[in-house]
Amino acid sequence: MAIKLSLLDQSPIFPGETSSDALQRTVQLAKQAEALGYHRFWVSEHHDSDLVAGSSPEVLIAYLLAHTQRIRIGSGGVMLQHYSPYKVAENFNVLASLAPGRIDLGIGRAPGGLPLSTQALQQGAAGESSDLTEKIRELEKFLTHSLEEDHPLYGLRATPIPASPADIYILGTSVASAEIAAELGLPYVFSLFINTDEATAELAINTYRTRFRPFRGTVPQPILALSVITAETDEEAEELARGIQLARVHLANGRTFTLNTVEQAEEFGKQSKQAYMVEVREAEIVKGSKETVRAWLLEAEKKFGVSEFIVTSAVKDFQKRLDSFALLQAAIADEPAEQSAV
Repeated sequence: MAIKLSLLDQSPIFPGETSSDALQRTVQLAKQAEALGYHRFWVSEHHDSDLVAGSSPEVLIAYLLAHTQRIRIGSGGVMLQHYSPYKVAENFNVLASLAPGRIDLGIGRAPGGLPLSTQALQQGAAGESSDLTEKIRELEKFLTHSLEEDHPLYGLRATPIPASPADIYILGTSVASAEIAAELGLPYVFSLFINTDEATAELAINTYRTRFRPFRGTVPQPILALSVITAETDEEAEELARGIQLARVHLANGRTFTLNTVEQAEEFGKQSKQAYMVEVREAEIVKGSKETVRAWLLEAEKKFGVSEFIVTSAVKDFQKRLDSFALLQAAIADEPAEQSAV
């Protein structure tokens, strides 16, 4: 099967730069992704951070739609646990009405920030259902105008009503998230750049397939999200990846969260008011020349049974990041010709 490539951009703010700089780079990257033939372009949701600028994906998506013409634009993802499904449906129905057939609604399970931002986002929501599966189910009903007659809000519509509503995707890093996607019959994205355990990724995707419950004719659609650096040589890619790290905070209640820096992980632990431990490790990155990265993707295509990869990059040099994504697309574009020549 032919490999599809998509991009996720987290609008990183590097030292000496402003949030405006970061967001303008995201716009430039979306244009580049469209010109290169990437399938979709997603932006993330992070709160109370000096390191990433994207706290409101819906607003950023609208701006990106105005600066692109064909590429699908979406969230990677909206943290639905904080919000009313009805309001999220309204936001994405506006987007889908502005750009019919181009909107993706990725739903994330992580908080998207530290405990204090979660508290602020959920302020006033006490007593409401916090079950994510039920929230996603209700969101889908609002998007497709299919509330049952016995629903307490039956008759309510999330307007405007687009000709083609946003497609929903479930994002996750565990078997639990795969089970949610399978139960709801929705596409599933495993974020291997956050949870780098390939065994867990394989188990999650297999669980998703085996437990998948078709919904209105849907079929399993697993996708793998990766951090990738493609360069002219393996050595250059190794150099670009040098020093890129992830910090994990392990809480006493057994939950683990992945952050960009040790400082963020420490602050998360303090705000949680639990005992915690911080672990720092080199980021797991698929890196190398076109040939090396292509070989990795082809092997992963077979191993995980996926045909689409959503890629992101932590390279600080923006031009190098653009070059990396161009080389990556070229690597995959070369593949059909190589196969047909055999």
